[in-house]
Amino acid sequence: MTTFPTSLYVGATPRTKMAAVGAFLKNAWNKEPVIFVSFAIGLTGIVLPFISPMTKYSGMINAATPYTYPVPLRDDGNLPDVPAHPCEQRGDRLAWLKNF
Repeated sequence: MTTFPTSLYVGATPRTKMAAVGAFLKNAWNKEPVIFVSFAIGLTGIVLPFISPMTKYSGMINAATPYTYPVPLRDDGNLPDVPAHPCEQRGDRLAWLKNF
């Protein structure tokens, strides 16, 4: 494996640093392509959820879904503060999904 002297990095321009990174990646690809590809796939697996638009929408759906569901009450007419349906107390938090 080719190593670069540390004197290249001291006071080096960004172009020189990019050339050193490019030379390292080319050397790694030439010597160990299987390990190089495995690292590339692993890095993609780590980065992809953060840049995926599905992450946003799945987070919004999870935030709108209640963790506990209410137990039905028998309405005898003496419960004015209890809504008739569970969605009445939350409002329509899934309107964005209906309009999607």
